[in-house]
Formats: sequence, C-alpha cells, structure tokens
Amino acid sequence: MLSQEVLASVKLIAFDFDGVFTDNTVFVTQDGVESVRCWRSDGLGLARLRSVGVQAVIISTEANPVVTARAQKLKLPCKQAVEDKAAAILEICKELGVAPAQTMFVGNDINDIPAFNVVGIPVAVADAYPETHPHVLYRTKKRGGFGAVREVCDLIFQAKQGF
Repeated sequence: MLSQEVLASVKLIAFDFDGVFTDNTVFVTQDGVESVRCWRSDGLGLARLRSVGVQAVIISTEANPVVTARAQKLKLPCKQAVEDKAAAILEICKELGVAPAQTMFVGNDINDIPAFNVVGIPVAVADAYPETHPHVLYRTKKRGGFGAVREVCDLIFQAKQGF
C-alpha cells in the first residue's frame, strides 16, 4: 500500500489507456471501426482529482479515435502514438513544472516499464502483466476497465483531504 504521505504528494497522474481505462478488449466491426468499454465512474474520480489540484493526462501507444473521444469526454489531455512513454512523461512534467517524483504513472503492460521507472509513484492495475510487478509500488485491487482508474483517483483524493 502507498503511504498517505506519498499519495498526498501526487501532482500529476499519467495513465496508459488500453488495459487501464479499458479491460484491454477491443471490438472491431466489419468496417474496421474499433470500440472499447470503459468504466463510467472513472469520470467522477478524475473530477475529484481536479478539485484538489491534481492534473491528469492519457499517454497511449495507440493512435485511435476512441482514445481521443474518451479523453475529450473526461476533459483530459491525451498524447497518442507515443513510442517512448518515459520521454513523454518527462516532457509533460517539464511543461507543467511538476517533478517526476510527484508524478504517478498507471499502466498494465511491459511497454509501460520504462514509464514506471521514471516516475516517483509507479502503479499497475490488478490484472497487469506479471513482468510489470517488480517495477511498481502498488497494484490496484480493481482490474483495468473495471474501476482501477477510479481507485487510484479516490486514494489520492482521500490522502489530500486527510482521510
């Protein structure tokens, strides 16, 4: 478990998309249109984060309109087609004036390991691939696409509120 002190120090959360906001399932129509399923209550959790001054961003390897649509709905900046998530996080930290030590990254797969290694608070979702486990401080109780985003939002919100 992350300490209340560490959680209260978070100023920025960067989220992977597939496998974090989604359950890693993709539906493809015969016309090639992709869709995913997301957890609706993630939006309330992200709104609570904004209310306590925590910024959030989506960083995705994918370049897909479904990621853009969900990010817009959640009022989150989104970077797509990112090959180097670690470099992207460090760039965002620099742009926002946030120390990487005060940044959380939430991911689920081996391509997230470099990003885990450049932030102070690396978190994996409950069903993340086992290779990620040695690189994180915490694994959520909820699976990706089933409330993992809301879980980390609530943990940070509560820590910042002194609960």
